[in-house]
Amino acid sequence: MDANASGEQVPRAVGRVLDLLEIVLAAGSCNLSAAAAAADLTPTTALRHLRALEARGYVRRDGDGNFSAGSTIVRIAAALNDAGPLARLAAIAQPYLDELAATTGESTYLAVSDGVQATYVAAAVSTHAIRHVGWVGQNVPLGGTAVGEALGDPTRAAVRTGAVEPDITAVSQALPTDGGPGVAISVIGPVHRLGAERRRAVVGALGAVVERLSADLGLGTMEVSA
Repeated sequence: MDANASGEQVPRAVGRVLDLLEIVLAAGSCNLSAAAAAADLTPTTALRHLRALEARGYVRRDGDGNFSAGSTIVRIAAALNDAGPLARLAAIAQPYLDELAATTGESTYLAVSDGVQATYVAAAVSTHAIRHVGWVGQNVPLGGTAVGEALGDPTRAAVRTGAVEPDITAVSQALPTDGGPGVAISVIGPVHRLGAERRRAVVGALGAVVERLSADLGLGTMEVSA
């Protein structure tokens, strides 16, 4: 389709929003001035459209005012299961999630963070009749959650009960970062099966899996404490 045909079929405001989204995604990270110039828009107009994209999670803005892909884009990429880095990460991690679920008896999840929230992109489900399911594609806040605490301090395994859902305990540990998005693995199950002694065993099993997955991904290792 040529530019004229596209212009006739796409409302101007929608086209501007899509242009800005494509510009941000292509750049990886860019500031308002660069995005506005690339879209041939005034900074005021560009900011209005970027704020709309930010509100829906398609882009995020960091403390320096730079725009980059947001959690909604991460979730869509996971759903599409394309051949990109996220799909590769999920594919490599899946056997480790399966192993950890078998070892602990609980559901396990792989989460990727954009610095604002975490998105669960892969899972292995517990075989117990009462089990945790359904978080693939879900966004989880970083504040007050096990996955958020683990991503904030990769040297420690984090445990939280009732942070996102009542009567659910999560044990999470982040992989060493190489400067890319934060990645963590969580073991999630009902409170009644994850008492203090069982949590200690889960932390040990989780740490061993994280260490081996990190090596498989070519990341560093670190000493982790519970």
